[in-house]
Amino acid sequence: MHNIASYIDHTALKPTLTLADADRLCAEARTFGFAAVCIPPPFVRRTRSLLEGSLVKTATVIGFPFGYSAIEAKVSEVLLAIVDGADELDMVINLVALKNNDWEYLAGEIGTILPLVHGKGKVLKVIVESGVLTRDELIRCCELYGAAGIDYLKTSTGYAETGATVEAVEIMQKHLPSSVHIKASGGIRTFAQAKTMIDAGATRIGTSAGVAIVQPS
Repeated sequence: MHNIASYIDHTALKPTLTLADADRLCAEARTFGFAAVCIPPPFVRRTRSLLEGSLVKTATVIGFPFGYSAIEAKVSEVLLAIVDGADELDMVINLVALKNNDWEYLAGEIGTILPLVHGKGKVLKVIVESGVLTRDELIRCCELYGAAGIDYLKTSTGYAETGATVEAVEIMQKHLPSSVHIKASGGIRTFAQAKTMIDAGATRIGTSAGVAIVQPS
C-alpha cells in the first residue's frame, strides 16, 4: 500500500463547524498530503483558497445527510459548489426512492446530476448509505451507478447507525465496473480499519480521524 494519507478525504461535516475548524483541517491536509478536504457547502470557497497551490482537492456534500432533497434542490447545490470552487462532490442518493423501489427516479436523478458535474470536469461520488441497504439493494446500486459512469460509489454518510463495513466494500468491488472507484466512510478511525477497507477494494477513505490514522500513537 502506498502512503495512506493519499487515500484520505480529511472530513468535518458537523453542522456546528467553525471557520477555525475548517482552517485547521486545511492546514492538516497540506501538512500530511491528504487527497481532499471534505467540508459543508458554506466553507467551499474559503477551503479552495486555503488549499491553493497544493495537490489537495476541495470536496463538499450534496443532499447531505439524508438524500431526500428534490432533484432541483440538488442541482442548485451542485451548481453553487462548482461556482465556489469544489473539485469533488459527494452526493447522497434519494433513499426514500430506493426504499420505495422507485429505481426510475434514481436513474433520473443521476442522469440529471452526473452530466452537470462531468460537464465541468469535476468528480462525483455517490453515497448509497450501505448500512441501511439490503445486499440486493446494494448490488442494484452498483449496477445502476456503475452503468451511469460515476467516479466513486461511497458507502456511508457517517450519520446512519452502521457506517462502512468490509462486507459492503467487498460487494461493491465485486459488482462495480473497474472504472468506478470505492470510497469507504463512516466510523473509520484507525490505521488498521483504514487498511482493511483499502485491502477490500476502497481507493478513498472518508474520515474525521485522518491525523490519528497517519500518526498512530
